[in-house]
Amino acid sequence: MSDCAIKTTCPYCGTGCGVSASIGAQGGVEIAGDPDHPANHGRLCVKGAALAQTLGDEGRLLHPRIGGARASWSDALDHVARRFRQTVERYGPDSVAFYVSGQILTEDYYVANKLMKGFIGSANIDTNSRLCMSSSVAGHRRAFGADIVPGVYEDLETADLVVLVGSNLAWCHPVLFQRLAAAREKRGGKPVVVNIDPRRTATSEIADLHLAIEPGADVALFLGLLRRLAKSPALDRAFVDEHTDGLDQALAAALPWTPGAVARRTGLALADVERFFDLVVSTDRTVTVYSQGVNQSSAGVDKVNAIINCHLVAGRIGKPGRGPFSATGQPNAMGGREVGGLANQLAAHMEIDKPEHRALVQEFWAAPHIPTSAGLKAVDMFRAIGEGRIKAVWIMGTNPVDSLPDADRVAAALSICPFVVVSDVVERTDTSEFAHVLLPAQAWGEKDGMVTNSERCISRQRALRAPAGEAMPDWWAMAAVARRMGFARAFDYSGPAAVFREHAALSGYRNRGLRGFDISALANVSDSDYRAMLPFQWPWRVGEAASATPRRFFADGHFFTDSGRARIVATPFRGLAGRRGERCEFVFNTGRVRDQWHTMTRTGVAARLSQHIAEPFAEINPADAARLGVRPAGLVRLANGRGAVTLRALVTDRQREGSVFAPIHWNDQFASNARIDTLVAPVLDPVSGQPESKGAYVEMTALHPRWFGFALVREKPRVIEADYWALGRADGGWRLELAGFDAVEDWESRARDLLGIGESDDAFVLSARDARGGSYRCVIVRDGVIAGALYVAREPIAVARAWLCELFADPAADPAIMLAGRPGAAASDPGQKICVCFNVGANAIRDAVDGGCRDLAAIGEATTAGTGCGSCRPEIGRLVKQRLAEITLPAAAE
Repeated sequence: MSDCAIKTTCPYCGTGCGVSASIGAQGGVEIAGDPDHPANHGRLCVKGAALAQTLGDEGRLLHPRIGGARASWSDALDHVARRFRQTVERYGPDSVAFYVSGQILTEDYYVANKLMKGFIGSANIDTNSRLCMSSSVAGHRRAFGADIVPGVYEDLETADLVVLVGSNLAWCHPVLFQRLAAAREKRGGKPVVVNIDPRRTATSEIADLHLAIEPGADVALFLGLLRRLAKSPALDRAFVDEHTDGLDQALAAALPWTPGAVARRTGLALADVERFFDLVVSTDRTVTVYSQGVNQSSAGVDKVNAIINCHLVAGRIGKPGRGPFSATGQPNAMGGREVGGLANQLAAHMEIDKPEHRALVQEFWAAPHIPTSAGLKAVDMFRAIGEGRIKAVWIMGTNPVDSLPDADRVAAALSICPFVVVSDVVERTDTSEFAHVLLPAQAWGEKDGMVTNSERCISRQRALRAPAGEAMPDWWAMAAVARRMGFARAFDYSGPAAVFREHAALSGYRNRGLRGFDISALANVSDSDYRAMLPFQWPWRVGEAASATPRRFFADGHFFTDSGRARIVATPFRGLAGRRGERCEFVFNTGRVRDQWHTMTRTGVAARLSQHIAEPFAEINPADAARLGVRPAGLVRLANGRGAVTLRALVTDRQREGSVFAPIHWNDQFASNARIDTLVAPVLDPVSGQPESKGAYVEMTALHPRWFGFALVREKPRVIEADYWALGRADGGWRLELAGFDAVEDWESRARDLLGIGESDDAFVLSARDARGGSYRCVIVRDGVIAGALYVAREPIAVARAWLCELFADPAADPAIMLAGRPGAAASDPGQKICVCFNVGANAIRDAVDGGCRDLAAIGEATTAGTGCGSCRPEIGRLVKQRLAEITLPAAAE
């Protein structure tokens, strides 16, 4: 490989890890963590480490399309500009909308926001970041007067107590989790970790105390903590008196929340509540990390402020190892916040409801229009499309037909919208089906611009390869449409550096320290310096030198409210917005898994990332499963008045009784019926507009298929003839989980259909059938190479999937061995892949424990598991504990 590495940033979570990409002479790419990047210091998670596998052109949208037919960029841009201009002229500026994404770059966001708010004259631009962190934005603004994360990643390592609330850090921000775990190892168990989450997740493995809180009860817990802090020596009376307002009102809301009341409402043991309170009261260096479990709630803003309140009353903010910390979900959600990507913001952290801010932005842009009120937030935007109030929408880099609540209604709205534009990287998504115009966007590895991570660090994302087909930058497409709409002068950008310069200049325009976001030091950055720019943390004001030390906010007691004082906000308790019904008795929680991202348009093409979890599932408590007759690895139907999904049952005591969890990633491209946001109610936080994505109610029904199947195929199937299916990438082809409710008499013919082998194909079929037992298996060979395999049984298939996938990847594999479905004496079944970096399965880890390995270090030395990216280490630790318990149980029984 080349000695010359390109330094860029990872396109997944908001950690914002630096990536070093080496390009070989033949165009191959090797990915490593950037040891010089302050976010990760060389670490990567499994998704980041597998980025090279996502760089192919398979499935890419390569050319513009109008009405499904290929078109030139010129024609497509003319068409988009004409339709938007005509719609505005006929129905007014609020008849059009942009829906953008935390996946696009800051320059893309800036141009889109400028066009909509400054020149079309509507605030109808919102982002999918509304779904993941808008409650944090609103909570920050209520408390601090500005959307500012006070602390930095280093605080997680220097704190003595880290409280993780609604954050499965191990799977959703793996590198931050690794930094925290490394600090504990180095510091002998410090920081102490408290994990507050209804489920026992991978993150719980590091916790000294896990609080399995009742869903939606977070505010009650932190009201109790506020009450306790105010009565303890931890109260910083001088800081509160000099730098805050609102304590009396906040304490009035907290007064009823005694430890006993908190225990009853949260479902926690009184002793655990008291222990948590004692830990926080006695530990000055406390950091509270929160994420989607807090934000995605109809009371999300109150949850955020309840957390911030506890830090304000103790004066634990903006100092090393102290403060509330919002872990952002997407790679550039923060960049979008900086340029006003939300419908209720203006660029440069200015506020749309402040006349002086509107005047300032309008003057700087020389804009003909600035809206005087907030536009429609994401859920309301698509409701307005369905009602015919919005008649043209441009969707950029996101998949709302899968990701918005009440997702079927979103699809219905787009189906009747007169004009839908979709800019995306891939050709087929559940949203692109509704597009009148498709515009090919540049993907990661092709883009060039800036992103901002959760600790306010701005980094370059650089191109590694030429764009696929005719893919172009999103900012370029938006600016080209703006010029065609008559706004040429304001959108004549020579490149992303020109956009960034304008963005930086606006941040300092008439700022004078009044606004926290300020990167005006870069307002005149040259193109060459822009290309070479190193990561930096804002603020970086004009006249200042670059700082290598972490920049924190608020330790001096200066805030950005009108009074200059922080607001301690009263947060009366409100539970989940929905109600448990006679049939819909389960609280439905949604979230991510370790190795997939959003709706899998990128991670779904990497075989490595389908090894750990390859199909959608519902995580169910054993007591609930037994009561409903749900078998482990069987199928369940989750349903309510909005929709229904069919998922694999994962029965585990890590789930609390009365709740069910399912991951967000699977959609109609990868599963038969797993668009879980069809079940999520469009219930919103009244301040932030963020949906309650973790508090819907569903009924659960056990399903009883006549047969279950597992298959391997070389080509991606166009049609899958099964009532249930889930598709995942495998080395050399695709893997399929299957089930059906029909009785099948002719399995050989059905096998050919499922495996894509026509009746006239001269492929050889090797098969075995047990008619009485109801099992069938076959391996189909074409030209001496296995073309596909199918395994069917009446019960959930118990074949060695990981071993079969490895065998399938070998062109010299013996069909007779593969037919067995399990390795013989000469081979071993690795089990579910736990460490995908080094291809180590669960069985190999159990064997290592049996051989004397007792901790992560010994397992790593024996098997290499956990010695790569480290994302699997919590799961390895759990497997070690489980296996040790199994080994000692017989001895204890004797």
